[in-house]
Parts: sequence; structure tokens; C-alpha cells
Amino acid sequence: QVQLVESGGGLVQAGDSLRLSCVASGLTFSSYAVGWFRQVTGKEREFVAVITWSGNVKQYADSVKGRFTISRDNGKNAAYLQLNSLKPEDTAVYYCAVGKYGSRESEYTYWGQGTQVTVSS
Repeated sequence: QVQLVESGGGLVQAGDSLRLSCVASGLTFSSYAVGWFRQVTGKEREFVAVITWSGNVKQYADSVKGRFTISRDNGKNAAYLQLNSLKPEDTAVYYCAVGKYGSRESEYTYWGQGTQVTVSS
């Protein structure tokens, strides 16, 4: 059974940092790209970042470029999203997903349950 478990969310102030983790089980993690998405209640889920299976290629949404960093450790079946210089508009539930490399939800096969990030002003 495939499982993705996110952790690391929380309540922080604007300008603070967080590190989100996504740990996978039940699949060959190193065969998949990993994406991070986020969703605000009442809005569509939006792409945040993606990393290839090897970690050599990364892509970011314009809204987070220069502030967020995606990485992975295939030996630990884990991916990470470092969130720096957080803004109130970054408040959302953050999801990790595995699948093909891309920015569309349809390119991902498995999803985690999400972790809440709340940034106060």
C-alpha cells in the first residue's frame, strides 16, 4: 500500500521559515518525480514545486521562486520543501505527490494527506 506522509507544518510569523517533509512507503520512490502543491480552503489546489527522480531538475511556481527550495533523499524515501521568508499568503494546506514531472495535478499518481502551514502577519 502506497503511503505519503507530510509533516513539518505549523503556525509561524511572517518572515519565518519551515521545513516540510514527505516520507513515502510502498513504492519505488526513486522512480518518481515529487511535487508539492498547496490549497487554500475554497480555492483550487495550486502547484508549488517539483523535483525529478534524480533531484537534478527542479521547477518552482513564480510566487515561491527564491523563497522555497525543494529537495529529496532517495535513500530515506523522503522529499523536503524548505519554506523561507514566509508570507501570510503562503498560508495553505501543503501536499506532496509522486508521479511524472510536471506542474499539473493530473501528472501525479499518489498524494499525501497534507500538512497545514499558517503564517500570521
